Amino acid sequence: MFVSTDRIDCLRLLQNRGLEDIFIACIDNLQGFADAIESIFPQTEVQLCIVHQIRNSQKYLSYKDVKPFMKDLQGVYRAATVDQAERNLGQLEVNWGQRYPKVIESWRKNWPRLSSYFQYNKDVRRIMYTTNIIEGFHRQLRAVTKSKGAFQSEDALMKLLFLVQENICAKWNKPVHNWNQTLAQLSIIFGDRLKLNL
Repeated sequence: MFVSTDRIDCLRLLQNRGLEDIFIACIDNLQGFADAIESIFPQTEVQLCIVHQIRNSQKYLSYKDVKPFMKDLQGVYRAATVDQAERNLGQLEVNWGQRYPKVIESWRKNWPRLSSYFQYNKDVRRIMYTTNIIEGFHRQLRAVTKSKGAFQSEDALMKLLFLVQENICAKWNKPVHNWNQTLAQLSIIFGDRLKLNL
């Protein structure tokens, strides 16, 4: 187990600022990050980003095999249950294991953290299977800072990032689809850990 001290320090900083618990953490498989989360917040359900895993798989495929491989792979990550997903992963290995053993090995090695979202319904899965939301946020921050040549001070940079962040968050006023039902299911799953004001 590899646990990076800088990742632990970041999580401890969040803990010191008042973060008491994390229910689900979707991460992009940065080395040691899952172990760091589990060491500071041991009850956290760590889910690897399915989109990152798919992109990483595509990098090692021949161009002519991308479409058929992805069609077979959809049966894995879009399955209704973890049992069905595991059967489909086995079939994926039968179909493609000879040609792309490293890709299949990556899915097998990461499967415990790739498959944790199968215990939830589709509404919960939809909000936890990818890190694309935070990546989009970071991309928008980078776009603003990249277009500026230099900053007079660190304060100037922080003020600009604060204003950009305010503009980005102002667009996030659309409610999550079926949020009340999702919250009800999460309250059943996480019990006393999820404090609802009822």
